[in-house]
Amino acid sequence: MQKEPMLRVTYEKLSLELDQLKNEERGKIAKIIDEARELGDLKENAEYHAAKDKQGLMEARINELGDLVGRAQVVDPSTLAHERISFGSTVTLIDGDTDEEVIYTIVGSQESNPDGGLISIQSPLARQLMGKEEGDEVSMQLPSGKKQYDIEEVSYQEIDI
Repeated sequence: MQKEPMLRVTYEKLSLELDQLKNEERGKIAKIIDEARELGDLKENAEYHAAKDKQGLMEARINELGDLVGRAQVVDPSTLAHERISFGSTVTLIDGDTDEEVIYTIVGSQESNPDGGLISIQSPLARQLMGKEEGDEVSMQLPSGKKQYDIEEVSYQEIDI
């Protein structure tokens, strides 16, 4: 079973959602299904079918959350050295062609937000950066083609999710 690294705040958020779905939402949907069932013919009962669909989606989410929480490996990146790129590292890269600076922070897949500079530890880019350090050059095959980056800085900065 592959561990799923994540921040404590994400773990707590997922656990809370799982608890709420199991202990509150399940009961509400069961009640709606029972009430819809009392309306009679189930073949043409839109309320019943809508509630059953919602129940199916909710149970799938409960399974997904249960799996994630079960595999969670809570990591506090503030306790790591960040001399080499690791979970929670903020990395400043300089594009070898354009001298453009890009900054990424490596986080868990549940925290990923590429537009916000948060990239998943599972992403091809993060995998190629892991273990590298300031001053290293890295050559990457990206969807847009081959890119050359210089690692200008590796640090820890507070991660705002």
